[in-house]
Amino acid sequence: MKWIVGLGNPGPAYEKTRHNVGFMALDALAERHGMKFNNSKCKSVIAEGFIGGKKTVLIKPMTFMNLSGEAVRAFMDYYKVDLEDMIVVYDDLDTTVGKIRLRYQGSAGGHNGIKSIIQHTGTQTFNRVRMGISRPEPGFAVVDYVLGNFPKNERDLLKSMIDTTCDSLEYSLDHTFEQTMQKFNG
Repeated sequence: MKWIVGLGNPGPAYEKTRHNVGFMALDALAERHGMKFNNSKCKSVIAEGFIGGKKTVLIKPMTFMNLSGEAVRAFMDYYKVDLEDMIVVYDDLDTTVGKIRLRYQGSAGGHNGIKSIIQHTGTQTFNRVRMGISRPEPGFAVVDYVLGNFPKNERDLLKSMIDTTCDSLEYSLDHTFEQTMQKFNG
């Protein structure tokens, strides 16, 4: 079983914010494959189904971003799943809006959701899809920026990035993560 964790914050106030691109990508992937987020367990909402013949679980932690690791750990412990079958999808300030970067290890890079996952899993080695949100202009507080909505002039880039993220996640189910990185990191 493959499991994909999209990071974000629960609730309508955060729905369209930069910090919620992980949720947006999972919503789009679920829609592509007729999956519904109708299961609430392990501090998350979960959609289960098959993507390309592979049993896949999509997970949106409901713990708020800074505690995402609690939901990941709860899912791991309950289902006895392997960390190497997980992919985490999240926003990245150091990647340009519209671009994605795939990695299989590294530090949290200042991202509190990733920091929480590292704390709760005890490792920095897990597959990741970083979705670009760019950095704010000088003088603009990072917290206000990530909790802000995408402006109109970035919405086409956002849609394209979500589509590319879904493509990379689908590809990763039939290929190694290294092959997926080679294809989608350009």
